[in-house]
Amino acid sequence: MIPDPEPADKDDENHTLSRLLDGMDHAARRDTVSVQDVLTEFGDRTITPFILLIAVLLVSPISGIPGMPTIAASIIVIMSVQALSGRRRLWLPGFLLRRTIASDRLRKAVSWMRKPCAFLDRHSQQRLVFLTRGPMRWITLAACAVIPLGWPPLEVLPMVSSIGGGTVALLAYGLYTKDGVYVLLGYIMIALSAGAILSFWP
Repeated sequence: MIPDPEPADKDDENHTLSRLLDGMDHAARRDTVSVQDVLTEFGDRTITPFILLIAVLLVSPISGIPGMPTIAASIIVIMSVQALSGRRRLWLPGFLLRRTIASDRLRKAVSWMRKPCAFLDRHSQQRLVFLTRGPMRWITLAACAVIPLGWPPLEVLPMVSSIGGGTVALLAYGLYTKDGVYVLLGYIMIALSAGAILSFWP
């Protein structure tokens, strides 16, 4: 039997984006905040929430910071692969853990995301759970690992990383909340993006 890439969490009622944003706010209490600060805030056993956090940040104005899509892509790919391998504790290389951002910028991004994230939280419940477990969870994590690979070469096009980040965020949010509707929306975004790319293919 293939092990679940992430253990079940009994505290499902705390699986909200608003809770994750609160943690980001708390991590930004100094002048700058590093990836290590955020990891310390949430712990090293929270791989899916961390994927979700990084993806959500790419939907915010932070995605316009030079180098941010590449850093985000590296983190998401590494974390997704670790989740697929069944690793229980998150590991990132030192050069990524040391990456920092001004706390003011992070807090502004968190503030910008509050309303849309609260909307998602209000309209989330455990539905189509089969899309968040077993083989489907593995397929979705694999998609989270593959999607960011195209962000670094297309970093000069901000919308690409934002759309990609939004897609990964939907997939990860569905896994995090066990709401298969959001996983399904993520796959619809993948299909629409693939269709748009093929329509411009010579």
